[in-house]
Amino acid sequence: MYGERVTSVDRPATAPDPHTEPHPHGPAQPESGPQGEAHAYAYAGQPPHAEAHAHAGPHAPAGAPGAPWPGYPAAYQPVESDRLTRLVMRLHARAPRWAVPLAALGCVGLGIAYALISDPTRSDPDAAPTCLLKLTTGLDCPGCGGTRALWYVLHGDLPAAARHHFLFVFALPFLTWLFVAWAGNRAFGWKLPEAQFSPKVIGVFLAAWGVFSVVRNLPWAPFTSLYV
Repeated sequence: MYGERVTSVDRPATAPDPHTEPHPHGPAQPESGPQGEAHAYAYAGQPPHAEAHAHAGPHAPAGAPGAPWPGYPAAYQPVESDRLTRLVMRLHARAPRWAVPLAALGCVGLGIAYALISDPTRSDPDAAPTCLLKLTTGLDCPGCGGTRALWYVLHGDLPAAARHHFLFVFALPFLTWLFVAWAGNRAFGWKLPEAQFSPKVIGVFLAAWGVFSVVRNLPWAPFTSLYV
């Protein structure tokens, strides 16, 4: 007959065994469906789902809640939060949307009120509260002069404010806009554009702040004019 492999004149050849003889057109392909999957693993010398159990690991018990099927290890179970976290999240969910911006505005107001009442431009250098670094070493820290710069800004004297802390005066408009846009969008639903700073810009600003902190302590002119 046509299509049959003949080894002798009087009888056809037997069908090749897929487990012992290679397929004439390549390796044998498993059938589709559960039976075909089981046959494929049996042909490879592995029981069904052996690979899945090998990757899952022995940590989760078989048949636990969340398992894809009986006998398969369960998925990772999230850890329950503690009481303090649940309390904070519950208060945050129940608080009105203007509560957080109002609290932030209160903190800013307290800082401004302290600068106006204390008048740091007339206080002694070692008056409390004072900078620990300047009290022990005599050097200006990265934040020294910020309160005096704020006092001068509130009184409209920008040159004096820049002389006490130039970077604070430079960053103040950006900080003000960030707060106004965030508070307005959150509390009142405004559509103000919020400034977006890339990590590179933030890194350049921090590097400039570090250089400014070193330069203002140099004992040579004109750097001595930056010492406060």
